[in-house]
Amino acid sequence: MAALHTAIAIIAAIVLIIRFKVDPVISLIIACIYLGLASGVGAAGTVEQITVGFGDIMLEVGLLIGFGVLIGALLHSMGTFSDLVRVIARKMGRKLPYAMAATLTAIFPSIYVDVQVVLAAPMAKESAPAVDRRIGLPWLAGAMSIGILSGYVFVAPGLAAVSVAGLIDVPLGTYLIYGVPIGLITSLVTVLIFRVLLSRGFWKPATDLDETTVDAEDEDAQPIVSERAANLSLFTRLLPILIPLVLIAVAAFAELFGFSNSVIAFLGDANIALFIGLLLAFALARMTMGVDATDAALGTGFHTTGEILLITGVGGSLGAVIAASGLDETLKGFFSADQNAPVFVTIVLAWLIAAVLHLAIGSISVGAIAAAGIIGPIAGTLNVNPVIIALSIAAGALFALHVNSNFFWMFKSLLGLSTKGALKTLTLATSLGAVVALPLVLLASLIAPSA
Repeated sequence: MAALHTAIAIIAAIVLIIRFKVDPVISLIIACIYLGLASGVGAAGTVEQITVGFGDIMLEVGLLIGFGVLIGALLHSMGTFSDLVRVIARKMGRKLPYAMAATLTAIFPSIYVDVQVVLAAPMAKESAPAVDRRIGLPWLAGAMSIGILSGYVFVAPGLAAVSVAGLIDVPLGTYLIYGVPIGLITSLVTVLIFRVLLSRGFWKPATDLDETTVDAEDEDAQPIVSERAANLSLFTRLLPILIPLVLIAVAAFAELFGFSNSVIAFLGDANIALFIGLLLAFALARMTMGVDATDAALGTGFHTTGEILLITGVGGSLGAVIAASGLDETLKGFFSADQNAPVFVTIVLAWLIAAVLHLAIGSISVGAIAAAGIIGPIAGTLNVNPVIIALSIAAGALFALHVNSNFFWMFKSLLGLSTKGALKTLTLATSLGAVVALPLVLLASLIAPSA
C-alpha cells in the first residue's frame, strides 16, 4: 500500500501543479500530508517528518544554495557573465556552440539559470550569423540550453546537482569528480548531434521563428556596470567561481589518493569553499561598484535565495515522509528484482523515475528532488555506488523541458522563437542530453566502486 499511496501523492502534486496551477511548495506539502496520513505515519509523525526532512536537506545544501546565489548576483552586477560570453564569441567563431555549451556547463554551473539565459540569449542572437547564417540561431539555442541545464544537474553549485547529492548522501567533491566530465561530454555530444539534425532540414525559419516576439533584451535585464568593474580583468572577476571549484576538487582528489589533511579538508569543504568565493565576490563588488550597488545586488540574491531554499526544503520533506511510509522496503525489493543485472536496472530505473517526474511537473529541480526523495532512503542498500544513483537521477531530470516550465517561455521570448521553434531547440536538446548522459552514467558505474 505504501507504493500506491506514494503514487497517489505524487500524481496529486503533479495534477495540482499542472492542471490547477498550484504553487509547487503548496502542492508538495499537500502530498506530504496525504502520504503521511494515508500510509500510517500518523498526524504527529507526519508533521515531524515534514519538519525533519526540511531541516535535514537544509543542513546538507542550505548554505551552499545561499552562497551560490549571492555569488551569482554579485558577479552578474559586475557584468562578469556578459563579458565572458562576448569574449568567447569573439575568439571561437564557428566553434562557438561547443564553447558556449562547455562554458555554461563547467565554468558557470548555476543555481541562477534565469540569469544565464538572460545573459546568453542576446549573445546567441548577435553571434548567430557568424556561426551559420542558416542554422546559427537554433544551433546556438540548443547549445545554450544543454549547457545551462547540464551544469545545473551535473556540476556544483548547480541547484539540482547540490540537492540530489545531498538527498542521496553523496559528498559534493565526489559528485564533482564524476559530474564534471559527464556534464561536459553530454553537452558537447548533444551539440554535435543537434547540428546534424539541423543540417538535414529540421529547422524551418518560416514557422520556427516568431517575428512578433518583442526582444526581451531590455535595460532592466542587463547589469549597470561601473567603469572600475568593467576595467577589472575578466579572469579576476571569475575567481569567485573558479577558486571554490578548485578547492572542492583538490580536497576530493586528496581524499581519494590519501594525501588529505585538516587544512585541505577544511578549505575544500563545499560550504567553506563557496563562502571564500562569496567573500571574494563581495570584496570585488565593493571595490569596483561601491556600497550601494553591492547592497542592491545582494538584496536581489537574498530574495532569490528564499524562494529556492523553500522549494528545496519541501522536496526534502517529501523524501522524509516517503522514507517513513515504508516505501523503502517495497522499492528495495523492486530495485533488486533482477539479480542478473542489478546495476543496469537500478541506473535505468532511477533515470526513468526522474525523467517522468520532470516531464510531468515541468521543473528539473523539483523532478530531481522528488526522484531523490523516492530513491534516497534505499540508496545505501543497493549494490551501486550512491554517486551513480545521484548521477542517474540528474541525467533523467534533464529529459524534455517543455511548455509547463516557465524557463521554456523565457527561452522562447528571449531568442525570438515560436513555440514550435522552442520545442525544436530547448525540448529536443534536453531530451537528447538526457539520453546521451545515460550511457555515460552506465560507464561511470564500471569505474566507481560498488557500495
